[in-house]
Amino acid sequence: MTSVAAVGLSHSPLIGRNDPEPEVLARVDAAVAQARAFITDFDPELVVLYAPDHYNGFFYKEMPPFCLATAARAVGDFDSSAGDLSVDTAAASALAQGVLDRGVDLTISARMTVDHGFAQPLEQLFGGIDRVPVVPVFVNGVATPLGPMNRIRALGTAIGQAAADLDKRVLHLASGGLSHDPPVPVLAGAPPRVADALIEGHPPTPQQRARGEERVVQAGRDYVVGTSRMLPINSDWDNQLLDLLETRDLAAFDDWNVEWMGKQGGGSAHEVRTWVAAFSALAAGGDYAVQSRFYEAIPAWIAGYSVVTAVRK
Repeated sequence: MTSVAAVGLSHSPLIGRNDPEPEVLARVDAAVAQARAFITDFDPELVVLYAPDHYNGFFYKEMPPFCLATAARAVGDFDSSAGDLSVDTAAASALAQGVLDRGVDLTISARMTVDHGFAQPLEQLFGGIDRVPVVPVFVNGVATPLGPMNRIRALGTAIGQAAADLDKRVLHLASGGLSHDPPVPVLAGAPPRVADALIEGHPPTPQQRARGEERVVQAGRDYVVGTSRMLPINSDWDNQLLDLLETRDLAAFDDWNVEWMGKQGGGSAHEVRTWVAAFSALAAGGDYAVQSRFYEAIPAWIAGYSVVTAVRK
């Protein structure tokens, strides 16, 4: 039995709040159920979870390109669970040292704050945020400037190599993307109050969070009826990415520059960095094979939505 596997799962804050047609939901549910069955069969002893943040845990006061947590707590945004994740601190510390030993600079957090990008995959695939030993890895996919994709591959490769030393069944789980252009604040040109929030990370009041979440829900409704200025979902680009993952041509991502990715996939398309990291980790010790692949453009969620499972050969 293989000791390494990977799952890629899109997330959206609009899941359950602005859902598509029942037949689309049924297809999504079937794909997620297939991924759950895959994970049950694999029976991971550790999950390395790669996810972005949406200005809930990481801010411009210090914005690392990626960060590994030895402890983490979810804020509970967009109806996701709040509370502590079941972080395997010993495994996290070992992975962090292993990554640094392999020459990849890595930021460490002993008290990481995470949002729905981390919580949703744990809820959907494991039934809660505290059901499985996990090592959270934040991969910046929103806050510019963003680095080259070869550093994301290097991160994933180093984590995969370090994870092999743990002698555990490890699932590398990517959360994010694919193409989507939601209303995310930008620091450049932001009004002083918004800029201060993006830099200092002042926690919103419950009322402020509710208003912000309602704006995102309304943006999804506007997107569906065609009254939004957000870029359209780019299914061709999404499937190009999935093709590269399936054929294990991960080095091809090195040619994907920041500007081009944004034009192709929207302002939050860089969340696909989590997928590149996870599959680079899977590939670190040898070839792998994709077991299942689901994709659908879902305007109600402002996202190209995908679920992929893969195992080391």
